Amino acid sequence: MPERVDGRGPGSGDGPGPGARRRGPVFGLAEVYNPSMLPTLRPGDRLLLHYGAAVRPGDVVVVRHPFRQDLLIVKRAVERQDGGWWVRGDNPQVVNDSREFGAVPDELVVARARVRLRPLGAQRSPLAVASWALSAVRPLRAARSLSSLLRAR
Repeated sequence: MPERVDGRGPGSGDGPGPGARRRGPVFGLAEVYNPSMLPTLRPGDRLLLHYGAAVRPGDVVVVRHPFRQDLLIVKRAVERQDGGWWVRGDNPQVVNDSREFGAVPDELVVARARVRLRPLGAQRSPLAVASWALSAVRPLRAARSLSSLLRAR
């Protein structure tokens, strides 16, 4: 299942070329719809995206699927290769990543995820709300140790 990006991000169509100034918003939101990034991200999590941000190994990124470019997916950038970025999900049970489609060209990297926003569950007890408040907003930092474990060689 795909992750979806809402309409607050840059328009779909041809964007500016390399080095050109980006038009439209610099930040946007995405919602996670599948378990490919468990345990880091869960279905229902929202992501604050930074369009045009530099990507480093270990970053969580939104990319266009190389075989179906209308489909946006959330993955972890593992390694920069000649053909683009090798990306993988954190969940080893889901294979919809570079193991299936190879490196993702740079022009298909849409944004870098900066913050995870976890929605409040149905349970509204004071303890549940306090627990949610402590973990709902969390910066997404590059997982250096994880990226070395996921190295594609």
